[in-house]
Amino acid sequence: MKLGIPTETRTGERRVATTPDVAKKLIGKGFEVVLESGAGAAAHYPDAAYAEVGVELVDRAACFNADIVLKVRRPSDEEAQAVASGSVYIGLVEACGEDALLSRMVENGVRVLAMERMPRISRAQSMDALSSQSNIAGYRAVLEAAAHYGRFFPMMMTSAGSAKPARVVVLGAGVAGLQAIATARRLGADVFAYDVRPETKEQIASLGAKPIELDLGESGAGEGGYAKELSAEAKARQQQLLADELAKAHVIITTALIPCRPAPELITTEVVERLRTGSVIVDLAAANGGNCKLTEPDQVVEHQGVILVGHTNYPSMVPADASAFYARNLANLLEIMVEPSDAGPVLKDLTQDEITAAMRVES
Repeated sequence: MKLGIPTETRTGERRVATTPDVAKKLIGKGFEVVLESGAGAAAHYPDAAYAEVGVELVDRAACFNADIVLKVRRPSDEEAQAVASGSVYIGLVEACGEDALLSRMVENGVRVLAMERMPRISRAQSMDALSSQSNIAGYRAVLEAAAHYGRFFPMMMTSAGSAKPARVVVLGAGVAGLQAIATARRLGADVFAYDVRPETKEQIASLGAKPIELDLGESGAGEGGYAKELSAEAKARQQQLLADELAKAHVIITTALIPCRPAPELITTEVVERLRTGSVIVDLAAANGGNCKLTEPDQVVEHQGVILVGHTNYPSMVPADASAFYARNLANLLEIMVEPSDAGPVLKDLTQDEITAAMRVES
């Protein structure tokens, strides 16, 4: 069975769907791995490292003719047309609801598995790409905040005087938010955090941060551990109650997302204008409309002395480890998708396993 790994073509995308270490293990399990020459270069994995473990370096077309095509990002129109009928396409397809491009792929006989549809069950934890990449995003977001903040994060005492620790507020305590809390704490900041789900209070405290508790009159806990959208009344109350807490912050990192919905607006223009000059807002929800009204996707802008960071692909800023984590997610998924035979791995019926059944994109 042949696995094809093409180069990612999305602007700014530096990840690759497998690494030499993971490819070596896949080859050891009987897979044939072909990779587009140069596909790993942006993630600091040279062609020679792949060739050394037995990966065949090929042109782009050969990757899309493989039995299983492994990608990071959503396919372009050209890529969708290039996938051979009868193949399996696996990647983060970035779709909500009806999707004409994916429907065409399915109609052409391609079986599409969406990594973001991985069910949140114990068996699937090692395959959960959203979690692995969100973890990296939370870490990198704090480094971005520290780079833009014109002061120290930790308390500093020197012969020239002392500096107080930065007050960091993290909004959203999912995977990205919890990693942001942990990273900011390691840098010595005084960290506060808020989430609409009451059960996150203990997790926030366990990382050394102080939970911000607001009485909204309803819970924001949704299905599968995700947050749900609040009522209009609760949203208004949340903004009002958060305003004073946010106004005291030096750095705000927002991670609040609702699957297939616009990001909730948590930081109003009024709050931004109350922050002191030099404060930083890093909005991880920028690609979905932003948790701050003034965020501009893929831009770093300033509003009345406050710096707003709207990068939309933090994992790509840590491409080597982000690729390694993603590649392991894929390798663990492939493990349950095939069964061994004398002729090598044989694909199972994808409808018979609860994981692959949940990931399948229907026409």
